[in-house]
Amino acid sequence: METIMIFHEVDDVDHWLSSPRREELFGPLGITARTFVDPAKTNRVGLIVEVPDMDTFQRMLESEAGADAMKFDGVRPETILMLVEP
Repeated sequence: METIMIFHEVDDVDHWLSSPRREELFGPLGITARTFVDPAKTNRVGLIVEVPDMDTFQRMLESEAGADAMKFDGVRPETILMLVEP
């Protein structure tokens, strides 16, 4: 199991928080995510993600379904930063 921290910006924090897309995309792959928001009220958000298989996770992120979910959630892809626990 890999633990990843992901930071990025979104168009609308409330929409991103309430979106069912993370669970729809991650759940069937056994991926869990805890969500975080910037308390300074910016559009910066974060996740701590537990990933059973990094290759599957990466393929999902690069897939059309992954791109559609990010678009639906208002994720600004150019702002994504992922850190992997060593």
